[in-house]
Amino acid sequence: MPHPQTDAVAAHARGRFDATVARLDAYLRIPAISCEPAHDGDIRTLAAKIRDDLAALGLDRARVCELDDAHPIVAAEWLHAGADRPTVLVYGHLDLQPVAGEAWTTAPHVPTVRDGRLYARGAADDMGGWVSHIGAIESWFATAGGLPCNLKLIIEGEEEIGSPNLERFMDAYPDVFDADVMILTDCENPSPDLPGLTVSLRGVMEVDVTVSALSADIHSGLWGNLAPDASTTLVTLLARLIDADGRPRAPRMDVPATWREGAWKVPLNAETIRSGARLLPGVAPLPDRGTPPAEWAWRQPAITILSTTLPRPDQRKNALRREATATLSLRIAPGQTAEDLIAMLEETLRRDVPGGCEVTLTRHPGSAQSWLYEPEGPAFDAVDRAYAKAWGQKPIQIGVGGSIPFVALFGRRFGDLPLILNGVMDPETGAHGPDESMHLGLFEKAIDANARLYAELGALPELVRRA
Repeated sequence: MPHPQTDAVAAHARGRFDATVARLDAYLRIPAISCEPAHDGDIRTLAAKIRDDLAALGLDRARVCELDDAHPIVAAEWLHAGADRPTVLVYGHLDLQPVAGEAWTTAPHVPTVRDGRLYARGAADDMGGWVSHIGAIESWFATAGGLPCNLKLIIEGEEEIGSPNLERFMDAYPDVFDADVMILTDCENPSPDLPGLTVSLRGVMEVDVTVSALSADIHSGLWGNLAPDASTTLVTLLARLIDADGRPRAPRMDVPATWREGAWKVPLNAETIRSGARLLPGVAPLPDRGTPPAEWAWRQPAITILSTTLPRPDQRKNALRREATATLSLRIAPGQTAEDLIAMLEETLRRDVPGGCEVTLTRHPGSAQSWLYEPEGPAFDAVDRAYAKAWGQKPIQIGVGGSIPFVALFGRRFGDLPLILNGVMDPETGAHGPDESMHLGLFEKAIDANARLYAELGALPELVRRA
């Protein structure tokens, strides 16, 4: 039986909603961009502020955890619910994507509300995600004097650069990560009215494709039509990777028929794609070809050209270049391996190369695995109950087309635990791009759901791991 004060806590959170938005606003004004060394001080400033706020809320051992050559993590806990109550770990990240070169309607680090959405870098990815938990925690303390479960909170400072040191923190601070259930924020919902529970992610890797034809650049007027052009050969080879619709020619991944049937119910229709993907007028989404759009986005591979060495306008000269390189990003479908895609590249790009040019494939370090999870058991029944009350319906199981390295890491290290992936993003969020935003109505329901989820999980002593 959930805590008898759960409804009162949820009501308190609704009454404090504006104050929670104000707390989020204060965090969003600090440009904690982890990939830019100029903002290292901002990351530490924000980490210290979060630590102080968590301590003021009533959490214990609020601290900034440090490792050499790493951005810090913030950790805090409250372990007074009793040994018979599960310990719930909540993970989020405080660092942000860069904004340089982006055309924002309003300043990216000055939160602005327009049409029911809060615009700022990090509003939904991922400040809003973990602040929705802070709002729930605050209301539990204010209403009931404590939480219905034991709780640990971790806010990482390096997620946007691939969490390169998160496993080092797991090894150096094992007590921080010791829990019975884990809630990982930073995920999406199919719409502001439909909650999602993320159960799959695509992996990612980067590969350089280099075409070499000559030992030096040569005059294009003298040797054009006689010697192979590395640049046009590269373009020709890359075109082999994509079908007429613009999708990879990689082998299709099998998905269960029942999953595919359910995927048609995900509201990822043409209009959602046009709006969320910021398509220009007259540009159409790729045809579905009888496959649910959700499957294309979540359960099939994708290829993107990240960069090329093709000369920029300020580097132009009348010459055939000795070589040309493209860097590809390959999204690895659940159930697929990086080696599967490498084999496809090898077979496609090395076959019958025009002019006998040399083709070299160089895989970048640091690829992220795909992830597929089966959400079964009492913890996920608790999720359904909490969301049904907060949203009016249970969450639907969704995937994320992007790659979140920390999720695969948590899955590898703590795969025996319930891993609950939630968040406050929706198709209009525009994460990693200009005018990133969060729907405020969704944020309010997320706070409500989190408050109820603590109560539902706290009522499940069977989740407690015994030594």
